[in-house]
Amino acid sequence: MAAITMELIQALRERTGIGMMDCKKALQEADGDIEKSIELLRKKGAAVAAKRSGNATAEGVVHAYVHPGSRIGVIVELNCETDFVARTADTVAFASDLCMHIVAFRPLYASKEEVPADLVAKEKAIFAEQMATSSKPAAIAEQIIEGKLQKFYNEICLLNQPFVKNDKFTVDEMLKQLIAKMGENIKIKRFARFEIGA
Repeated sequence: MAAITMELIQALRERTGIGMMDCKKALQEADGDIEKSIELLRKKGAAVAAKRSGNATAEGVVHAYVHPGSRIGVIVELNCETDFVARTADTVAFASDLCMHIVAFRPLYASKEEVPADLVAKEKAIFAEQMATSSKPAAIAEQIIEGKLQKFYNEICLLNQPFVKNDKFTVDEMLKQLIAKMGENIKIKRFARFEIGA
């Protein structure tokens, strides 16, 4: 078994933003392999999030951020199961990072489920028209259209975007890591981005 050094733990922590003890456990389980550890951390976060996803989230926190220069501002509402978790430093830090992410990436919707059906249909029609002029077989063209649609979601949906502070993870994966750490369901309820002149 590979030796799990503080340097290795710190390297994994810097890449993932996950706590030291969780990084150490993941490295031990992956025999010191950082890439396998990252995958294990992702799976753990997803598993805990799936288990907690049905729990009611009646508590939460509203966090506001005004970007230097006072020309852009963001308000985010995070919901969780208890007021205790809503007030933790980790939850507040995530809300703050989320606000900065929204300033930088300009998402229009929290998730792809929120994207209006008529907008999706319009985009799909544009992609289908692009494929109509290609000589690709119908099955391949359909796969390309689905790929383009996924890219469209990745651009406009907050949960699909690469996280501003660690682009190895999506916002959704970072949220799942927070859920795993806190041990309760947390949801991004809504957000609003304000920009002068926009």
